[in-house]
Amino acid sequence: MRRKLWVVVIGIFFLFPIAVCAESKEVKLVKCVDGDTARFLIDGEERSTRFLAIDTPESVHPKKKPEQYGKEASQYTCDQLTNAKKIIIEYDEGSTKTDQYDRVLAWIFVDDRLLQKDLVSKGYAKVAYLYGDYKYTDILKEEEKKAKLQKLKIWAITVKDSKEKDELVEILKKIAKKILKKIENML
Repeated sequence: MRRKLWVVVIGIFFLFPIAVCAESKEVKLVKCVDGDTARFLIDGEERSTRFLAIDTPESVHPKKKPEQYGKEASQYTCDQLTNAKKIIIEYDEGSTKTDQYDRVLAWIFVDDRLLQKDLVSKGYAKVAYLYGDYKYTDILKEEEKKAKLQKLKIWAITVKDSKEKDELVEILKKIAKKILKKIENML
């Protein structure tokens, strides 16, 4: 009889799988850091939080110069967080809760809107740092495609606008020197 009961119980779990919800919690903004990082009060503790699955241009990196649209991305993020009535962080089951720098890794919801989606759709961020199968990645990738097609912000940057210009010029100079040397040897 007990065996039949266990078979029924296990069968119910297969027929009606339990939806495992990702852990989420309401937090308070302590400080804006940049376009993809902020400090929140989480369970009474101030924690640096890195927004999962995106990367915005640098604006305050200690070893790098500010990148194009970095300050604008930071300002957009700070405006959204500062003016929010409610901020929710959601941990992703496909990710660790913290990174190698002990920053919290989470999805950020501002007044029930996914902030990462807004940043990507407006061209302030690209989809990046995917180390697992994350919950909202497909949504972000779709928004990134649209932003690229529209050449929004970071997707409008051309070689002449970026730091890559200097690298390209150096490569072309080296190639030109080699070509000139070959021409001289032929004469």
